[in-house]
Amino acid sequence: MKLSDIESEDRKKGQSKELEGEITRDIIEILEEEGITVQMLVDAALELYAPHPGIETRELAEAKFLEELDIAISDPNLCLLVYSGVLLENEGQKGRLPNISKSSYEKDLTFIIADEVLGTSIARYISGDKGMFEFVRFDKKKPGILAELGPFMDDIIGGLIGGVSANMYTRAMAEAAGKSKKKEPESE
Repeated sequence: MKLSDIESEDRKKGQSKELEGEITRDIIEILEEEGITVQMLVDAALELYAPHPGIETRELAEAKFLEELDIAISDPNLCLLVYSGVLLENEGQKGRLPNISKSSYEKDLTFIIADEVLGTSIARYISGDKGMFEFVRFDKKKPGILAELGPFMDDIIGGLIGGVSANMYTRAMAEAAGKSKKKEPESE
């Protein structure tokens, strides 16, 4: 039997398809409460910066990174993924994670991969396989704030920076290519 053969009924009909109500918490505010500022994200991203068309200077890269970060965090699903990492980190610090002792959490045991899964999921959610590549770069090097964060947050923030960074490079290169096409004289 194929999934397409299964009849389904819409058990959620009538449910709103848009966010409702006043938003009372912002993911950037939550990260700042955890001691992680936007500038720290930028600084970590730019530690692995490599000039590309459209972002030939660090200043251009920083502006593009901030633009891409704003786009990324406008998505409530991404914010919830990041927030899940905040909650897991806080529970780990208190020794309240299921099936993991506080000392195991503090050692960041290599066979515990939930943190990596969340980090890669965030990077992939933001920018697909390019985000995965960037996540791996940031996870291995641990630039800036990533070296100071706990077992969950280093991967959560690494995924966020990796995904945003991948989009920064992709969009900057696409925009640069579009500008160069407009400048080229048409040949007959």
